[in-house]
Amino acid sequence: MRSPTVTPKLQRIAAQAARDPARVFTTLAHLIDVDFLREAYHRTRKSSAPGIDGVTATEYAEHLDENLHDLHERLRSGRYQAPPVERVWLDKDDGGQRPIGKPTFEDTIVQRAVAMLLEAIYEQDFGDSSYGFRQGRSPHDALHALREQCMTEGIGWIVDADVSGYFDSIDGTRLREVLSKRVNDGRIMRLIGKWLHAGVMEEGVLTHPETGVPQGGVASPVLANIFLHHVLDAWFEREVRPRMQGRCFLIRFADDFVIGCEVEADARKIMDVLPKRFLRFGLRIHPTKTALRAFKKPDAREGSEDGNGTFDFLGLTHYWTQSRRGFWVIKRRTARKCLRRTKKSLWRWCRTNRHTPLKYQYQRLCQKLRGHFLYYGIRGNFRLLEEVRRHAEKAWQYWLSRRGSKNSIGWEKFEKLLQTYVLPTPRIVHTI
Repeated sequence: MRSPTVTPKLQRIAAQAARDPARVFTTLAHLIDVDFLREAYHRTRKSSAPGIDGVTATEYAEHLDENLHDLHERLRSGRYQAPPVERVWLDKDDGGQRPIGKPTFEDTIVQRAVAMLLEAIYEQDFGDSSYGFRQGRSPHDALHALREQCMTEGIGWIVDADVSGYFDSIDGTRLREVLSKRVNDGRIMRLIGKWLHAGVMEEGVLTHPETGVPQGGVASPVLANIFLHHVLDAWFEREVRPRMQGRCFLIRFADDFVIGCEVEADARKIMDVLPKRFLRFGLRIHPTKTALRAFKKPDAREGSEDGNGTFDFLGLTHYWTQSRRGFWVIKRRTARKCLRRTKKSLWRWCRTNRHTPLKYQYQRLCQKLRGHFLYYGIRGNFRLLEEVRRHAEKAWQYWLSRRGSKNSIGWEKFEKLLQTYVLPTPRIVHTI
């Protein structure tokens, strides 16, 4: 049963934070009682893979009350020890790999509880430019805001920035210094310190990286968002915007952000100062992936497309084009690298699963295609949605035809199969 006392606690903290932006919260840990932990449990995803202790959400729930009381006692007495995070690697577009951490389920509950407190406070501080890891805000909200501001504010230049290995580069000491300006509860800070120093377990070997927050944890996105709010968002509003000659804006989703400027000189100033600002906090702006791009509205009167460049943001390429009525508008299409990654992923999946039952293959392919259409189904992108569906059909048939002579499915048989197993039709979900 979920506790009715937790929400009023969070609302009270949020109201205090909103009322006094300079307030430093020094007494928060006492709010994490058994009821608070139970609410954190209910808000924790149960389908995640277990961490190094092997305990699943189902097993933890078998003795939930007993486990939560024991957990609360260890937290209250300071005996709680953050276990190491198990690390796995995911392939990236550029051929590299990205590390993902798998914390234990119990540690995830504790992280969720702390994240709930931090979010209640910092949601009052975060600005309109930030969209990542915030309730009620999505990537498509960021995309909509970006398009509207580019079209209505005369934006001609885009600073397309990339932070090198952001999550792995966050310095723990600097992070705690930033946190202490708003949250300086000793027990909360010690918990965060335990997570930062818990270490990473990989193939049975325990290491302790000097920097970074473990990706995969519930608290990590919140802490990373707080840090980048201080490094970038607040700095941009306080020091950058007042010094600009023309209009400008910042749109950030997690560590992915773009800055739009009306005047080229403003954009070049930002390009010059941005690496220095990030370096002060131990972060690095990627020198080759960060670029200044002309993104001017083409001159419709002369038919010139000078400055009609493109840039990628949140998996979509943004570009100026003419609408059916002849007006210049900004449209979006699936970014080339994301389209390539999707096709490769579908091809590999069909190859790996070609011997599984047809019904299972069909259900999983439908899930993959619907997920793709749900994100990339944005107005103006229909052609590339169709391209992904055609590629899925091609990959499916190709690998079904290579299951062996007895089970092989040629094109004729496959076309009949598609009458029963109809793959999802592309559709535009987002008309913004």
